[in-house]
Amino acid sequence: MGSKVELIIHPLDDVWMRDTGPVFVFDQQHRKAAIDFNFNGWGNKQKHDRDAKVASFIIEKSGAELIKTRLILEGGAIVVDGDGTAIFTESCIINSNRNLGINKTECENELKRLLGLEEIIWLPGIRDQDITDGHTDGYVKFVKPGMVVAGYESDPLSYDYQITQCHLDILRKAVDAKGRKLDIITLEAPRTIRQKYVSDNFFASYINYYVCNNAVIMPEFCDEKADRAAAEKLEELYPKRDIVMINIDAIAIGGGGIH
Repeated sequence: MGSKVELIIHPLDDVWMRDTGPVFVFDQQHRKAAIDFNFNGWGNKQKHDRDAKVASFIIEKSGAELIKTRLILEGGAIVVDGDGTAIFTESCIINSNRNLGINKTECENELKRLLGLEEIIWLPGIRDQDITDGHTDGYVKFVKPGMVVAGYESDPLSYDYQITQCHLDILRKAVDAKGRKLDIITLEAPRTIRQKYVSDNFFASYINYYVCNNAVIMPEFCDEKADRAAAEKLEELYPKRDIVMINIDAIAIGGGGIH
């Protein structure tokens, strides 16, 4: 990667840095700090002795101020618009496998303090169907303040069918921190994936794309119709960026995506 990049080694249990690493924040004077959200293996679902130390290791190396909290959650649970609004799933955060004895109001107050939020939109999510208990970044993403893309599962036999309909109903009625009604664009999930990777753990979400410099990196699942429709919508939403589709089957079978 060149001499401008310093490679720092730390032992891991799993690969999901978005979830195990810290969440960086800035105050009004643009001073940098970082939150350690006490990673516990997605609700003690797997071994995490090494991963639990990743956030504090990165914070120390970065020189950012450490912000402590009693909340337990992962980076994939956090979706914000940068303008005071966040969307979270209750299935992940208001869950005894992470935040036993902490009620919704207490969680909300602490999240507002940590992340500089004014308004939180709660979606129900779904528990115990995937390792994350329904991370928000698999269901919805802000394109910009006031505009979101939301996932829709059209297969009535899917466990996500009813929950994605419920999420859309909530989002249509929601207002953000500035009192705006949300402009909602739906991305329909693929109906098929490559047969080799069919698994209960497979994470087939177009919402879990990643916005980087000059591009949007999104998955393709070998469902030609759904892949094309999702790419065309993202081209409309990000007209100044290249839309780059990649095969993420080896990642998705582990329960995660690009973001």
